Amino acid sequence: MALGVLGIFLPVLPTTPFMLLAAACFARSSPRIHHWLLSHPTFGPILHEWHTYRSIPYRAKRAALLLIALSFGVSIACFVPGWPAKLAMGIGGLVLAIWIARIPSRDAPRKA
Repeated sequence: MALGVLGIFLPVLPTTPFMLLAAACFARSSPRIHHWLLSHPTFGPILHEWHTYRSIPYRAKRAALLLIALSFGVSIACFVPGWPAKLAMGIGGLVLAIWIARIPSRDAPRKA
C-alpha cells in the first residue's frame, strides 16, 4: 500500500496496480483495512470499478496514458544515456501504454 501512495507523487511509479494488490491482500488478511480502502474517497471508486466490472474509469486511463508518455518521454530525452537504453525504455513504455489502453472502460465515449 505504501508503494501505491508513493505512486501518487512519483510519476514513474504506478499507483493503481499497487492499490489493487493491497486491496486483494487485505481482503484476506484484514477486513477492516480492506473496507477502509474500498470506502476511501480517492482509491475507493477505482478499486470498486475494478473489483465489480474489471475496468478502469476512462478519465483515469487517459491520465495514466498521458503520464506514461510524459514521464517516459522526459526520461528518455534527458536522463537515459545511449540509444540501446533509450530504445529499451521506449519499447517498455509502449508496451505499458498498450496494456493500459486495452483495459476496458465502461464510461468511455462511444465511437460513431
